[in-house]
Amino acid sequence: MQMLYDSDTFVVLHLQPDLGLPAEILLADGQTSAPGLPRHGFEIVDKRSGKEVYLDGSWAELFQQQIQQWQRESPSEEEVEDTLERYAQLAQNPVVMH
Repeated sequence: MQMLYDSDTFVVLHLQPDLGLPAEILLADGQTSAPGLPRHGFEIVDKRSGKEVYLDGSWAELFQQQIQQWQRESPSEEEVEDTLERYAQLAQNPVVMH
């Protein structure tokens, strides 16, 4: 887990898979193996509402592209917060422990 952003309003964490996991997993039958698919994701915590949203799959890929754009363009804090606000509108899970 890596903290990417922390402000008075938002926290953004990048959660990466444990690369020490086996490259293959056993399916429900206990005999058939399949390739393991380590996935990463992003957790965006809205400190004002006390809610968080976890982005994985295609949402995580889109957010990763946004981060890469920020790295190229060095946006203002206001621009970053505006973008995070749009993602935070998806937040429905209350933050229980952080």
